[in-house]
Amino acid sequence: MSDAHTLARSTLVLDTPSPADRTAFEIGWDHAHYRLVPPADHLHEGHPMRQGWEAGQAVFGARTLRATPHVRKWLQLRLNAWLRGKAFDTVAVTPHFLKAIDVPVCPITGEALTHGTGLPSDASVDRVNNDAGYAAGNLAVMSVRANRAKSLYDWRDAACFARQIEAGRLGTIDGLSAGQWARLASLMSLCTPLTHAEAASLPLLVLPPPRLRVLNPVQALQVVLTLRFCYPGRLPRVDQVVALFPEGVRLALHNLLTTLLARRIAAGPAADAAALRRAMEAAWARPLVLRRWQRVALRLTPAQCERIVELAVQRRLAGSELRCLSFEVATDGWALETNGRAAADSPEPMRQQLPAPAAVHEVTALPPTPARTELPRWLAR
Repeated sequence: MSDAHTLARSTLVLDTPSPADRTAFEIGWDHAHYRLVPPADHLHEGHPMRQGWEAGQAVFGARTLRATPHVRKWLQLRLNAWLRGKAFDTVAVTPHFLKAIDVPVCPITGEALTHGTGLPSDASVDRVNNDAGYAAGNLAVMSVRANRAKSLYDWRDAACFARQIEAGRLGTIDGLSAGQWARLASLMSLCTPLTHAEAASLPLLVLPPPRLRVLNPVQALQVVLTLRFCYPGRLPRVDQVVALFPEGVRLALHNLLTTLLARRIAAGPAADAAALRRAMEAAWARPLVLRRWQRVALRLTPAQCERIVELAVQRRLAGSELRCLSFEVATDGWALETNGRAAADSPEPMRQQLPAPAAVHEVTALPPTPARTELPRWLAR
């Protein structure tokens, strides 16, 4: 955007009376920037979205940008967040970011995602942790069917639904089977701060989709260990990983890694990254794997988990594009202090929009220890 456009927008925004109106104005403005028309419900006289749309038309004229599918999804997400009073990080969450987190297969149902068909298999983007905002690290692509079932539930609700279906031998709840609810619970738990003991008790039924941030140190370690077995080609060495752990847990760790290695071998020598990913996720549904993991995890502290993750990242034992960041940086824009609601005070000053980084997965650890790990995009199906 040129300096003249920025000045015109800033001058007009100053006349809007509230942060919510300013947000609506900017959504209308960006519709005009891409030569799109906002929904009719927001075009009545005096509506701030209409004001922004008309102001944008006056500034941009015919000098508009192409509205790609990810641009349309970006505007739709912002509109939904505004209607629900949820925080939306417009600096980090861009059309480029939405393209980077796109996946061809729903991580919950396993079905191939469609686009624009109106079917339950259509791809949708939603928050993973419903108590956080629309921000980088808290968004994932899944089918409309999984998204609708997820609704406003948290990971504990999803886990409860899975148990209810299994105990009552029900077919589904809200269209999802017990296994699908369990996968949803696993995914949602990764973005939810938990106690060490609670996080250590959970199976890793879903590896993090692109750019998802894992907030619990023990789950970050769980992800790193699992990713060790997700590379096509020759079988991974485990001695380098074992050497990172305290002496007292190495025997239990050997047992866990041997079990995971057996599942890796069972996937076959010709398995590609997507097939290996599915095989390793399925391994965590086995009670033996979870029991052996708990024998390791519950004998470590969160600080020890973070240190092991940091060393694994430094030595590239679970990927070549991993890095660690602080919890504060990882959850920037999540609005955890307001449970994901948009701030009601004065609007923040407009920030320059920066280009999004390369497509990665992300794993984060809880404060006060400083770890976040980012995992490479190729691991997504």
